[in-house]
Amino acid sequence: MKPLDFSREQKERMAAKVKRYLNEELQQDIGSFDAEFLVDFLAEELGPYFYNRGLSDAMSLFTEKMGELDYQVQELAQAED
Repeated sequence: MKPLDFSREQKERMAAKVKRYLNEELQQDIGSFDAEFLVDFLAEELGPYFYNRGLSDAMSLFTEKMGELDYQVQELAQAED
């Protein structure tokens, strides 16, 4: 998997969410640089798990829809005498 690449704006929003969570839930204040560093760490270390889960969910949906399509095509088949 290639590294996750986020825009500057996306990374700043994620860092702000990390800062807010740490402050509200753990009463820990961290700076923006540290929050962005934590976002990078989480993306690198945990990102593959979320990415693979998303792929798995997409494949399940694709398989389900292909089954529905197969059924619909069979319904269109003409009876042969």
